[in-house]
This record gives sequence, structure tokens and C-alpha cells, in this order.
Amino acid sequence: MKGEYKMEKFISLFNNDGLKVLIIVIVLDLILGVLRALRERNVNSCIGIDGMIRKVGMLIVISFLLIIDSIINLNLIGFIPEGIREPLNLGEVGISSLFNILFVIFEILSIFKNMILCKLPIPKKLQDYLEKIMKEFTGEIKEKEGEKDDKRN
Repeated sequence: MKGEYKMEKFISLFNNDGLKVLIIVIVLDLILGVLRALRERNVNSCIGIDGMIRKVGMLIVISFLLIIDSIINLNLIGFIPEGIREPLNLGEVGISSLFNILFVIFEILSIFKNMILCKLPIPKKLQDYLEKIMKEFTGEIKEKEGEKDDKRN
């Protein structure tokens, strides 16, 4: 009986809404990444394998951090800006939750990047803002010809 209780407690660690959201955005990013590769006629198994390794690594990190959170009760709410705390209804933030939020943000940016590069419809202001961020941080979004000419002059 005691072993069954421990196993149930261990499994319950992974019944986590943040982990579920992370898995959903990872799957969506994978699908859009494949669509992007097909659209660009640039299917490359090395890039796909690297992406999968990174995503599996994220899930492994979150899994271990969930276990650590169950052992050590740390509240890292101070690392989350107040403007984000309220909409997400965050009261207590463990190590796994903090990293989970960061990984979800990373995946959402990748989803937007793939949407832009697949030429999916995105509101113009949002697309301009995202393109600016991605030009600065990733280099994957290329400048339009007119912008290149303006910067050269």
C-alpha cells in the first residue's frame, strides 16, 4: 500500500497545468516548423533533430524541477513582474513554474516566427513588432529590400 501511495504522489507531480500548456505549445511549434520547412522546400533532418532534442530537453528539465519543487518549497514569485502575476493568477511560483513560463514564452516566440515565415495572417502591428524583435535577437527574419536600402543611405 505504501508503495502505491508513493507512486500516485509521484504521478500527481506531472498532473500540472503548466506542463500541459508547455506540451501543447511544443506540439504546435513542431507542426508549424514542419510546415515552414515544407513551404521553404528546406526539409533538413539535422535541424529537426536539433529542435526535438531541445524540446525533449525542456520537458526533462521541467520534470526534474517538478520533483525538486516537491522536495524544496521555494517561492520565486518575486522574479515574475507584477503585470504578469495578476492575469496568470500566480500566487506561488516554484522553480519548475518559473522555468515553465520561460520555456512557454520561448515556444510562443518560435510559433510566431514560424507563422510569419509561413506567411500566415497575423495582425500587421503584431507582425511588425515581432519582426523587429526577431531581427534583433535571431536573425531569421530577413529585412525587406526597402529597409536595406534605407539603412545603406
